[in-house]
Amino acid sequence: MGPSRGVRSRRKLIEKQLERNASDSSEEEEEKDWWDSFFKRISGPVSRLRGLNRFESVFKVSRKTFDYICSLVEEDLLAKPSNCTFANGKLLSPNDQVAVALRRLSSGESLVNIGEAFGINHSAVTQVTWRLVEAMEEKGLHHLRWPTTESEMEEIKTKFANIQGLPNCCGAIDTTHIMMRLSTVNNSNDVWYDCEKNHSMVLQAVVDPDMRFRDIITGWPGSMNDAAVLRSSSFFKRCDTGSRLNGKKIKLSEGIEVGEYIVGDTGFPLLPWLVTPYQGKHLSESKTEFNKRHFATRMVAQRALARLKEMWRIIQGVMWRPDKDKLPRILLVCCMLHNIVIDMEDEVQDEMPLSHQHDPTYRQQTCEFTHKDASILRDRLSLLLSGNLPP
Repeated sequence: MGPSRGVRSRRKLIEKQLERNASDSSEEEEEKDWWDSFFKRISGPVSRLRGLNRFESVFKVSRKTFDYICSLVEEDLLAKPSNCTFANGKLLSPNDQVAVALRRLSSGESLVNIGEAFGINHSAVTQVTWRLVEAMEEKGLHHLRWPTTESEMEEIKTKFANIQGLPNCCGAIDTTHIMMRLSTVNNSNDVWYDCEKNHSMVLQAVVDPDMRFRDIITGWPGSMNDAAVLRSSSFFKRCDTGSRLNGKKIKLSEGIEVGEYIVGDTGFPLLPWLVTPYQGKHLSESKTEFNKRHFATRMVAQRALARLKEMWRIIQGVMWRPDKDKLPRILLVCCMLHNIVIDMEDEVQDEMPLSHQHDPTYRQQTCEFTHKDASILRDRLSLLLSGNLPP
């Protein structure tokens, strides 16, 4: 004799409750360990991420840094709900959106490849990447700023002096080219044609001794040289008017002082606040020694730009017909993320090799402009470093 109707009803209720409990448990587990749930969702047979079971391998940042980025942008992402879904119809959570966007920025893979790997439409990859960019512009800008206190600047000066002895140095400046594949039929694209016959956009950066970006400008076409980009920047205007690099001077010897300055290569003009190396052959021993120390000091800028392109590979290589209005904003956010990795003391950066090759196919530019007062300052620094400056 079969079970009574009452028994069957109670059994169904119990089964439903068990299913509900299992579902609740699954959701709690997902909240406790988002990564496990996310990886299981994307590691199917079509996933291009198979084998990358380490969190850092997929996103180029540690879980600690990832969680911090999520905390920065979660409010903005929730305030503007996304209709992007996985293949099973489930909406992407804020963490999911950050994950997809970081993978896009850090891998540089095509939208189609990332979409297939994550089980979402390639148009959704574009959407969530841009959502992260907008949110980071709003909430992450404090990670990219000029030093605001005297003690902060003094720490920077001390670290630069510890590299090769340059006193009162506040930064190193350099530029890099973001190469683009643009239509050659459209004559308006000629302005982006640079000296190496590539279409490119220039990124100028001032870097501290920890390879942290302190000031950037981008959006200018590759046809402009380093000196022209500098003079077009707000950084130049602030320094030229005395509202930046205007901190206290230090005494080199009796009656000789040196103000705050940054260092740059020969592509930049020699200015009272921008010290460049000596040019020419057959330099004196003191000038040759100065150039060696100067090179070692400004190397932090080259390494920072090389690290930027290596970690955020969306800007490495040649970008296929990017939106030239949006690209500067993507570059800004990549620089912010670069700084966040440093600020979070992320161990991922320790695993990356140091390189200074950020523009390997570009020749060194040369600017002949020399400010008289700046030339005197450089000579005094040269004598100081060689031990020949009078007391």
